[in-house]
Amino acid sequence: MSPNPLPLQVAVCGDGDPDTPYTGVAAEAGRRIAEAGAVLLTGGLTGVMLAATEAARAAGGLACAVLPAANTASAIAPAQVRIATGAGEARNVILVRSADAVVAIGGGYGTLSEIAIARKLGVPVFGFETWSASRPGDGEPLLEACPTAADAVDRALAAARG
Repeated sequence: MSPNPLPLQVAVCGDGDPDTPYTGVAAEAGRRIAEAGAVLLTGGLTGVMLAATEAARAAGGLACAVLPAANTASAIAPAQVRIATGAGEARNVILVRSADAVVAIGGGYGTLSEIAIARKLGVPVFGFETWSASRPGDGEPLLEACPTAADAVDRALAAARG
């Protein structure tokens, strides 16, 4: 009998502003990730991270918060698994390195750093209304832009499955 395969891990990165206009699409992303049986990874704080985590939990999924602070009590999003890195913004490296794929929704400079780190590490990134740019010289896009958050999740799951 072969062991069960490990679940996919999909990070949702995005706007940490508690008043972000992206809570609805972040919730949809979290729900879809949970329904696919994948583990949701976030930074564990407010905004997109909170909305995605709450929706994943409500859908019966497993959520993991990779926290910038040195204690698990710093989590705002109700993730079942909390990793206290004590690394501040450098926790973005741990978050995206742990992901099989990344979904970026909206976002500030922290989200931009997560996108860039993921690209550097070869982790596929799919975005909804987030940063856009291309690499100088060859014009390679920063990420794959998607028309909806649902599309971004579907593409991330497909890429994670390989």
